[in-house]
Amino acid sequence: MEFLTALGAIVILDLVLAGDNAVVIGLAVRNLEHSIRKKAILWGTIGAVVIRILMTLVAVYLLTIPYLHALGGVLLLPIAVHLLKPTEPHAQHIDASSHFMSAIKTIIVADAAMGIDNVLAIAGASHGHFLLVILGLLISIPIVAFGSSFIADLMDKYPILIVIGAVILAHTSGHMIVSDHKVSAIFAAYFPILNWLLPYLTMLFIIIVALYYRNKKKTSTSSKN
Repeated sequence: MEFLTALGAIVILDLVLAGDNAVVIGLAVRNLEHSIRKKAILWGTIGAVVIRILMTLVAVYLLTIPYLHALGGVLLLPIAVHLLKPTEPHAQHIDASSHFMSAIKTIIVADAAMGIDNVLAIAGASHGHFLLVILGLLISIPIVAFGSSFIADLMDKYPILIVIGAVILAHTSGHMIVSDHKVSAIFAAYFPILNWLLPYLTMLFIIIVALYYRNKKKTSTSSKN
């Protein structure tokens, strides 16, 4: 009963903490053909699970590494910017495999960057039982993958969701930076307001980038006409 209770707790934590990861997967595969989206999601999530398991193996040491959360947050910002970048007109002539591999890479890198909090939480809930961590991932990952496919389809119909997803990533980025104890202490000593303001600044930055790409696209379209 204790084993099943702990497993249930880990699955719930995986699903709750994987919300942003599902957004990343949906964003990463939105430009792929429907015929290869599921393959990209499958291989991307498999890669993410492998990385997540390896990260969990060293989770005990992650707590002692300064600036780790901040580094993960910094890694998310360029990913958010990249996901906002519109598809170039000539993109359809590029070999589909390059898009396929790029989507897989984005899923794995983003999950690794965002998975730090997940790994620490899951490691705590498992009470040292590594089997629980693996079983929890095996149960929750297919659910996340299914959700990401649904998100990708929605983004085709409602492009504004792409911007919303990127803004969510930006907020996560800022939050991860200020949640790093070392960085938070530095901010508290010199710029205390940043501990509260930074997540909103990263969101504002991504909104500005989205507006820039939108205006650039409009200018490009009008010049062609």
